[in-house]
Amino acid sequence: MDPVDALIMDEAGPAGRTLAIDAPALPADRYRADRAETPGAGLLTRADLVSIDTVLLRLPRALSALDELAERIAAWGEPGVRVVAGGRVKHMTHGMNEVLARHFGEVRASRGRQKARVLHASDPHRPAALSWPRSRRDDDLDLTVVAHGATFGTNRLDAGTRLLAGALELAPGERRPAVDLGCGSGILAALLARRGYTVTGLDVSAAACASTAATAAANRLAVRVLHADAADGLRVGQAAVIVCNPPFHVGAAKDSSPAFAMFDAAGAGLAPGGEFWCVFNSHLPYLPALRRAIGPTGIVARDRAYTVTRSVRA
Repeated sequence: MDPVDALIMDEAGPAGRTLAIDAPALPADRYRADRAETPGAGLLTRADLVSIDTVLLRLPRALSALDELAERIAAWGEPGVRVVAGGRVKHMTHGMNEVLARHFGEVRASRGRQKARVLHASDPHRPAALSWPRSRRDDDLDLTVVAHGATFGTNRLDAGTRLLAGALELAPGERRPAVDLGCGSGILAALLARRGYTVTGLDVSAAACASTAATAAANRLAVRVLHADAADGLRVGQAAVIVCNPPFHVGAAKDSSPAFAMFDAAGAGLAPGGEFWCVFNSHLPYLPALRRAIGPTGIVARDRAYTVTRSVRA
């Protein structure tokens, strides 16, 4: 057990019936997690919180993710439910205290131990209605974007995805199978569906999958959504087009290994002659990896921060 999990358990004390969120190593009565390969994968539900006395939580990096979790616990939990949420001190901010204080009457911090700390929250404030997922209209794309709190960028269009979205006007013809790999809020999936592609949105995050489904529904578009990692979710040779804005972090640490795994999965998932459209920070050394995993790769668009590439499956 790492120092964060150990401190969560010690600070929880006599915890009664417990629910562990994004903390699969903790002993608990129930589990819920965002990632597909983790026990209890899926969005937090009202049923998860029935008869739960204590929620044991690894603090998410994004305040929006913590806000949605805290809101749901406060809305659906028992009147006496309490939250014991831990993280590495270097990744914690005062904003986390403020988020919890919006939903709970009492919030306090533990002493630090082995570079870890815990936040305690109790006395939930019942909201009149849930504020997540949240929608936003993007007039430039003529698209309504819906997102849950743990989705990358929530319902806003980041600069990299915007550059890729513009470049996709050059993608091959319609009515072909396409995959939005790491679909996030579903912007690229929706744009492809609107052009007539048969689209699957694939993401390891339950929040992202729910967001993609909600974005498609808000725009009256058909998108199949699959909660899985790239290696498990892509069938060999299934797609004519795959689009991707891959992560370059694992938690708070910079790490390109998820992107490289996605490139390998895309190489297998493309039909011969299929195209992989990708956007990434221009300083990242992805061009050689794309050529190895997929095939001939060229630069389609570039600005001061991002590069869009097109790779063709040999």
